[in-house]
Amino acid sequence: MADDLSESGADTRADADEPVELTAWRDMCRRIEAVGEQLLSPPYPTDPADRAEGFAHLADQVLCWLGWSVGHAEAASPFFMRQNDLVTQWGGPNADNVYRHARIDPARHYRIRGRMHSADDFILALRAGFMHQQRWGTLAEHTASDLGINSGDEFEIMLGGEIVVGGGAVGELADGVKRISLAIPDGAVMASIREYYIDWREAEPATFTIECLDDVDPIPRVTPAELLERFDEAASGVEHSMRYWNQYMIDERALRTDNAFAGSLKLEKGLAAARYAFCFWDLVDDENLVVETDVPDARYWSFQLYVPGWFELVDPVSRITSRNHLQTELSADGRVRMVVGPTDPGIANWLDTGGRRQGLCTLRWFWPTGDDEPTPTARVVATRDLESALDPAATRVSLANRAAELELRRAHLAWRFRV
Repeated sequence: MADDLSESGADTRADADEPVELTAWRDMCRRIEAVGEQLLSPPYPTDPADRAEGFAHLADQVLCWLGWSVGHAEAASPFFMRQNDLVTQWGGPNADNVYRHARIDPARHYRIRGRMHSADDFILALRAGFMHQQRWGTLAEHTASDLGINSGDEFEIMLGGEIVVGGGAVGELADGVKRISLAIPDGAVMASIREYYIDWREAEPATFTIECLDDVDPIPRVTPAELLERFDEAASGVEHSMRYWNQYMIDERALRTDNAFAGSLKLEKGLAAARYAFCFWDLVDDENLVVETDVPDARYWSFQLYVPGWFELVDPVSRITSRNHLQTELSADGRVRMVVGPTDPGIANWLDTGGRRQGLCTLRWFWPTGDDEPTPTARVVATRDLESALDPAATRVSLANRAAELELRRAHLAWRFRV
C-alpha cells in the first residue's frame, strides 16, 4: 500500500476511526481522479476532441486494471482475462490478435486446455510483467505452430512440469489431443496468449482455459491487507498505463521525422519474434501518405494505424485501419503500395485515418525467416495528385465493394470478440 501521499501527491490521510477498507477505496479513487486532472494539460494531448477520447481511455484503463488486480489476483486459482480487445486497449494492440493473461507462480503446476478452431496461430509468453510496469519482460515464448499445434487442433499445455530438453515436447494423445510440456522460468508472474486471426472470416475463435494442478485449499475470503494491496496495484496500473504509453508515443515520435519511416524496432525485453517500423503522420485534410515497401521476409506482417496519446487502434470496427499480408494486394513487381488518408482513393490498399491529422502507422512483421529487413518509405501526396501517384494496375474498389469489405470485417470481429 502506498504511503499517506500517493503517486499523484494527493493527501489520503483518513479519520483514525475510518475502516481501512474505506481508506483504501478513497485512496484508489483519489489517485484515479488525479490522473483525470493531469489529462487537462501537457504532455497529454490538449485538443478538445483528444481530451474527450482521453477520458474515455482513462475509463477503459480503470476497467482493465481494476479487473486484473481484484478479479484476477490469485495465481493458485487463475482464469484468463481478455485485454486489448475492442474496449480495454493500451500499448498499441495488434488488430489481428486476441490477448489473454492469467497469473501464474513458478512454484506451481498448470494445465492450459484449448481448441484452435479458426485461429491461425498463437504465441504463449511467460512474462515478468506488463511493459508499462516497473518490472516486465518476456522470459520465455512458444509459438503454437512451432509446437505442432495448428488451426483446428485441440491441445493441452502442461506448465511447470518436468523440464524437457529443448524447452518442450510434443506428443499426441489417443483422442487426438496434442500435449505439450513446458517449464515456467523463475520470475514469471503471468502466462500471456496472443491469438492470430489472419483472414478475418466468420468462424469460431480459439478457446482457452487454465487450471492449477496443485492441491490447494479453497481460496479464503479477501482480507483488509489483501484489499489494500490490490487497490494499490489497480491504481498503479491505471497511473502507469496512462503515463507510460503517452510518453512512449512522444519519445518515439521525437526520434523520427514526421511522414517518414526510419529503421526497425525490436524491443529488448519483448517478443523475440517481433519487429516493428514506425511512421508518425501529420497530414492536413487534402493530404495522404503513400507508403511503399518490399515484402517483409516473415511469416506474418501487417500495417496498422494508431492514435496519439492513448496508443489505441484507430477505429477498427467501422473503418479499415489495418491490413495484414492476406488482406493486402501486391503490385506486379512484388512490392507493397498503400495509401493512408482520410478519403477512399478507390484502390484495394487503403487505410482510413478517420480524418485524424496526426497518428502512427506501424509496419509489424513477426517470425522473420531471414536477415533482410524491409525498407518502407512514405511520402505526402495531395488528394488532387493521388491518382497519378497510384499503381496503374492496382485493383479498383467501388463504394459498394468497400462497404462489403467493411461488413466482412465487422462480422469477423463480432465472432472473434463474442462472449
